[in-house]
Amino acid sequence: MGVTTTLVFLSAVIGIRWIVRRGWKNKEATPTPIGFGILTGGTAVVLCFLYALFVEPYWLDVTHIKLQSAKIPSGSKGIRIAHISDIHSDPQARLEEKLPSIIADEKPDLIVLTGDCINSPEGLPIFKKFIAEVSKVAPTFVVKGNWDAWYWDKLDLFSGSSAIQLHGKQELTPNGVPVTIVGFPVNEGRDPNPAGGIKALEKTLRTTASDGNFSILLYHYPDLIEEAAKNNIDLYCAGHTHGGQVRLPFYGALVTLSKFGKKYEAGLYKVQNTALNVNRGLGMEGSIAPRIRFLCRPELTIVDVEPAKQNQQVSN
Repeated sequence: MGVTTTLVFLSAVIGIRWIVRRGWKNKEATPTPIGFGILTGGTAVVLCFLYALFVEPYWLDVTHIKLQSAKIPSGSKGIRIAHISDIHSDPQARLEEKLPSIIADEKPDLIVLTGDCINSPEGLPIFKKFIAEVSKVAPTFVVKGNWDAWYWDKLDLFSGSSAIQLHGKQELTPNGVPVTIVGFPVNEGRDPNPAGGIKALEKTLRTTASDGNFSILLYHYPDLIEEAAKNNIDLYCAGHTHGGQVRLPFYGALVTLSKFGKKYEAGLYKVQNTALNVNRGLGMEGSIAPRIRFLCRPELTIVDVEPAKQNQQVSN
């Protein structure tokens, strides 16, 4: 338990203890409705915090998505893609040890990781063991996220595994399906201003859809969706938002750190001919942030891309 988490928890416990002592100082006194409400609310807050700290971060959600594309040959079984993101490994493992076997059970043809691998150098051994095991399951393609590029760019994240770090595009044929996969780490191919023009990335996107293959873009932020849609990318896999990490009923994510705000906070979106999947991630924000998830379980996304049925095309 981190320092911030411990302080928040202790503050809540002390607050409830103070309410109890004040409300029942006179043993014969009956607590007022206001006092009882405060006590009940305080207890609920503590229970929710304990759930967010000790239960939800370890409770994996496997989400299945089906897409159809005219670029998948008729009669083919299509391709299955396992999408993971935002591992944020700490010195103690959470889902990293059991996830490779869970992914293997899904029998993917491709595995993609859209960045943010570790929270600190102490989490590197946990992540490296994880990515080594995952990349044995199926061809694995990775891009660096903002934590990887800003803080740990000098660390060797992927050695000892067969994962392929993308700095452009590659072609492959899983199950005989022609696929072009494109990916860049955060900051590569961009102007220094994150809102500025796209250089190498835009050029690569322009030449990708024209080859007729099913196209996949890997980028940590969902913020390139307009460029991806303009260039007819079929599937854009992103992360970064953590789905908010803490969500409220009927409202969703409190914070996404995306330039689009809540517009693409988590899940599958259709923007013109592009399907955008924003994975909620497996880990949690690092540094002094408490390691909690609330109403936002860690996620493994399985994307099945099938041949298009007549009048039911999802991707061109």
